[in-house]
Amino acid sequence: MSAPLGAIIEDIDISNVDAAAVAELNKLFCQYHVLVFPKQQLTPDQQVAFAQYWGELVPFPYGSLPGQPNIIELRNKGKKRDVNQHWHSDMTYDPNPPKLTMLYALQAPALGGETAFANQIHAYEELSDGMKALVDSLTAKHSAKDLARLYGQDPDQASEAEHPVVRTHDETGARALYVCQAFTREFKDWSRQESKVLLDYLYAHCVRPEYQARHQWQAGDLVMWDNRCLLHYAVHDHGDDPRLIHRLQVRGGAPR
Repeated sequence: MSAPLGAIIEDIDISNVDAAAVAELNKLFCQYHVLVFPKQQLTPDQQVAFAQYWGELVPFPYGSLPGQPNIIELRNKGKKRDVNQHWHSDMTYDPNPPKLTMLYALQAPALGGETAFANQIHAYEELSDGMKALVDSLTAKHSAKDLARLYGQDPDQASEAEHPVVRTHDETGARALYVCQAFTREFKDWSRQESKVLLDYLYAHCVRPEYQARHQWQAGDLVMWDNRCLLHYAVHDHGDDPRLIHRLQVRGGAPR
């Protein structure tokens, strides 16, 4: 897809793969962090079956597809109601956030509606030695309180977790920044005001254009990305054009 990240895997039917094929795909996934499978024809059950090769699926706490507790429907309801217009890694407020997210497009706009990705391994590697030493020492608090309010849930019951600001990829050993404006609240043992100064710098640094790639959706695309080392952003520049996507996630371990 681009130099910072991403690979397009052509001429494969993911409804008809075996464990050996998935092992080879995982090597590519660990190298490129985003895999795109064009021209798929999948039922929800087939998407679930493919995802289960990658691990335990994660039910979404704020609504799912009827009969499919692990799939949620992402439908264009207009820009004002789009809750994904920000850079984030999914569910960092969970003690064990998903290691990967998998989206399957049933409808896609002719223009726009891209998903942008930013490589947080590159973002960490290009910090100065002094800044690396600082962020290596920090833990951050992540919270779903704002998300709960958005879905009309009790924010006092929302999940919260503490994670290292720099996490180590559990398969490759690569180090990556792990903060996002959507869910990171403050650093452990720092005040919100103190935290804001450094967090604002990291938020701007970690999405520099040279760390990014974008995917232009087509109906039939299945895209999966690595939440352990990427941020993503759903770009809402397609007006009211239809965009319908089925999303599921695979559970990861506690960031370390």
